[in-house]
Amino acid sequence: MARYCFRLQVRPDRLAEYTERHRAVWPEMLTALRDAGWRNYSLFVDEDGLLIGYVEADSLEAAQAAMAATDVNRRWQAEMAEFFAGIDGRPPDEGFRLLTPVFNLDEQLARSSHRPDDETA
Repeated sequence: MARYCFRLQVRPDRLAEYTERHRAVWPEMLTALRDAGWRNYSLFVDEDGLLIGYVEADSLEAAQAAMAATDVNRRWQAEMAEFFAGIDGRPPDEGFRLLTPVFNLDEQLARSSHRPDDETA
């Protein structure tokens, strides 16, 4: 399963409301995300509105396409769009910018000849 990280910019004046809306995401949206293959999905936000998302999926493109085919996603994206800056009229789930991975501890440990279980007390 691949890991993906992305960023978006929440309008700072709307940050409190954006955060509140995510305290209780619609149950049908949660189910749709799960069924579309979004795994270990998390959002993090800084006080300036910088939003970082992390998700694992077999294919982000396939997971996005599966969500795009749902009515609940169309409704959710339409409601969320007003919270974001810089998405140029696109739905937020299409307007984010993927980040390039540069380090993963587990991957490097797996390639390394030094394993934690090789440590001596």
